[in-house]
This record gives sequence, structure tokens and C-alpha cells, in this order.
Amino acid sequence: MENLEQLTLSEMEEFVAAHGRVKIGSAERGGGYQIVERVLRAQGYRRLKKSEKGTVRRFLAKITAFSRAQLTRLIARWISTRRVERKPARRPRFPVRYTGADAALLAAVDAAHEDLSGPAVRHILNRAFEVYGDPAYERLAGISASHIYNLRRSAAYRKVRVRVLHTQARQVSIGERRRPDPQGQPGYLRVDTVTQWQVVGCVETISERHIKPVLEAMLHQFPFRIRGFHCDNGSEFLNRTVAKLLNKLLVEFTTSRACRSTDNALVEGKNGAVVRKQIGYGPIAAEHAEAFQKFYTAHLNPDLNFHRPSGFATIRTGPRGQRKRIYRHQDYQTPYEKLCSLVDWQNNLKEGITAKTLGLRASQMSDTAAAERMQKAKLALLSRCRTGR
Repeated sequence: MENLEQLTLSEMEEFVAAHGRVKIGSAERGGGYQIVERVLRAQGYRRLKKSEKGTVRRFLAKITAFSRAQLTRLIARWISTRRVERKPARRPRFPVRYTGADAALLAAVDAAHEDLSGPAVRHILNRAFEVYGDPAYERLAGISASHIYNLRRSAAYRKVRVRVLHTQARQVSIGERRRPDPQGQPGYLRVDTVTQWQVVGCVETISERHIKPVLEAMLHQFPFRIRGFHCDNGSEFLNRTVAKLLNKLLVEFTTSRACRSTDNALVEGKNGAVVRKQIGYGPIAAEHAEAFQKFYTAHLNPDLNFHRPSGFATIRTGPRGQRKRIYRHQDYQTPYEKLCSLVDWQNNLKEGITAKTLGLRASQMSDTAAAERMQKAKLALLSRCRTGR
């Protein structure tokens, strides 16, 4: 719209009356400010009568789509300075602590470790700088667990990594937050762990013949002496072959009780958080069992025990005896770190294994480098299984 300042007051009044329900507005950014300045200057707004000023105000409100309050402020500014300009935005700008490079680095860590929880990732980032001395993690070393989720929602993170979430059939609320109420009945157990050291194995068939060699290989991978062996009531474990093997090693053999699902809750939780997440739910063909067993021994198990943090709850007892589990930042440790924190832990190591050899194994590579190596080996393994090579 041009030459609006050349309209007379009567023409402005006719324009407003003819376009009673229409607000025009300026398409150009800041164009409305220029229109207000030109019209006020051309009409000599300060010398107009009160009724004439009202005509100019209604005309400007129609063609600029400014509110009444905004026009009042702009007119007052023009009377004071004879200028009407758009003021720059004065939004508070806080210093950026974590850059796009930090978001990309977090995306790489999440991809390697397959999206662990915020506290676990925080522990990995802290170890990357404090333990392994990588300067790229200097800022992320002090990040909070809650801000990790903020970075995961940022545009810089999503440019690097896109997560595809499959459609869920239905949302299930697992568990209820309330006081435990056993009502005097047995079976309401509290399950705890010491080190959460985990060894995964793969057998050709779930049978006594195939379980024994894999079980021997798995027990060999534990650096400390085995004192107890607890399993469910499957026939692959409850047989004389396994019992003889454990008796030879002087290991206490216990099994889960009937209708006591929490007797072996940790194993089921690990199955979901580790095995199902890494390998999936599909069956593995029997001819690939040996290849999976080699992958577990060489890559997955070392990554789980030396580089993947686990949460160890701190139990607080309330004034009425209620027990509350709290997972603090310092409660997250790798199984190796937890083993080292135990009193007199070196005396529990197997013969031929020393604290020095374990320390060297843990410091060979960083947590993320070990996870990336494991992911690369897993993809190669799955590719060979699909092609049948």
C-alpha cells in the first residue's frame, strides 16, 4: 500500500466505514511502523482535533492490524521523537554451555551403548574424561542426568541421530507406586545384588549335552571364585551333569521356589535390558550358536562388565520402617568398579587373576570405543547369519 499519507481525513473515514470487518495489515516486516510514521507526519497529528485524531487512529488500526494499546505506544513514541521504528527483541539470552558438537558426541555415545538411562550415560561421560582423559568430553563430564534428556530432544542431536520407535499396541502401566502390603503372606521379597557381573552364553539346544561345555566356559569368565549358583527349575540345569560340575567346584546349588517370581528377578531383568535389546526376540538357528558364543565371549561380556554402568540402589529406611530405594549418581558403577569397591575383594579372585590384570583389561579402551567395537562385531555377526555364511 502506497501514498496512504496523501488521503484526507474524510477519505480515511470512508475507508474505515467501507471495510468495517476487515483488517488489512502490512505484509512486510516492520512495514506497519513505516506506515504509522508517514501518516502521522503527513496529517500533522499533534495539531488535529480530538475527533480527527480518532479518525486517524481508526484508520491506522485498520491498515496495520495493530492493537489499540500498540498504536497508543507508537503514537506516543512519534510525538516524543518524531520516529516510529521497530525495537530489537530484548529476550534474555543465556550463555550456551553445551554446543552442537557436544550434542553430536552424546548421539555417538547413545548409538554405541543403545540408549542407556540418563544416569548410566552420565557415568559413561564422566569416565570418558576423568578416567580415560578424553578432552572432548570435558563439558559433558559434568552434565546432569536430566539435561541429557534435554539434549536428546534438541535439534542438533536429532540432526545426527534419529530414533525410530515402533508403534506400541497399547500403553501398559507397569507397577504401582504405593507402600508394600504383604498382609502377612510370604513371597514379598526384596532382591539385591553385589556386583551384577554378567556373562552371557549361547547353546545349540537347551539340553544337558550342550549346556555343560557352555556353562564351563561361562564360569571360567568370572574373575572371582564362584560360591553360589542359582537357577530356575528348567531340566537343562536340574540334572546330574550340572550338579556334578558344581560339586566339583564346591559351588552352592540353589533353585527358585515355586510361585516366587522374585527369586530370579535380576536375571529376568538383565535378559530384557541386555540380551533382548542387543540380540532381539527372534530365535537363533542352531548352526549359529557357536558364532554367537564367540561373540559373547570376545565382545559382549567384556563390554557389559568393564564398560556398561549398572545401578546399585541405596536403601533408606523411613521413620515407620518403610524401605525406599534411591538411585543416586554415585550409585552407578560398572560391575568392575563395584567389584573393586568391595572390602578385601582381591582375596576373592581366582588363582592366576590379579587386580593388575583386571585393571589393564578395563583401561585398554574407553567405554564408548568398546561399545562401538561390540556393535561393529554384532552387525557383522548378524549379517553372516542372514546370508548363511
